[in-house]
Amino acid sequence: MEKIKVVLADDHMVVRSGIKNLLENEGEIEVVGEASNGEEALEQVTSSQPDLLIIDIRMPVMNGLDATKKLNGLKTNTKALILSMHDDEDYILQSIECGADGYLLKDTSKDEFMKAIKTIHEGGKYFSGDISQVLVKSYLNVKDRKISKNVTSTNTYDITKREKQILKMISEGTGNKEIAERLGKSIRTIETHRFNIMKKLKVNNVVELLKKLEDEPGLKQHIEST
Repeated sequence: MEKIKVVLADDHMVVRSGIKNLLENEGEIEVVGEASNGEEALEQVTSSQPDLLIIDIRMPVMNGLDATKKLNGLKTNTKALILSMHDDEDYILQSIECGADGYLLKDTSKDEFMKAIKTIHEGGKYFSGDISQVLVKSYLNVKDRKISKNVTSTNTYDITKREKQILKMISEGTGNKEIAERLGKSIRTIETHRFNIMKKLKVNNVVELLKKLEDEPGLKQHIEST
């Protein structure tokens, strides 16, 4: 029986090593490449032509979402499975928009992990139970949130609903810890959102961010619409 060829992308070597051991102990999977960021992942895919790229979201140089989007532009049959610690709705929906074939949380069981890999390898899609609930909720509210490549076409600032919430709290002087408590998220998740907000608005710090809000009434009105 031919093994399923996999490339692993995660910026933590210990995590990659653990996943590799778990997968190769099954006997049906061969890890043919490893990467610590999105650019390396795409290079590994190009050289190894694996069946599946298992990739984290938050990585240096190029994140997992951007790498997944670029993967779909390559001449390859490699599928993408997002393996992340983030259960945030925006990340999940963005992963689909980028063309991911599945999304699992890092605390998933070994059995579900293997099921996801086999399902995607056979041409299907796989989203864990908790992730599926987010997707169902999104589709039921399709008037407010459309899953498509044009999802941000009416959002000139390219800011997600969650980022608008966080941006509004930042503008009110709320710190990361309090924002995390209010939204029921980890501080690391909030820090990731702050980084993305700064990048999208092309500012380097909170002072520049507040000045941008002051100078651009349209932006301030935009976040007030949450």
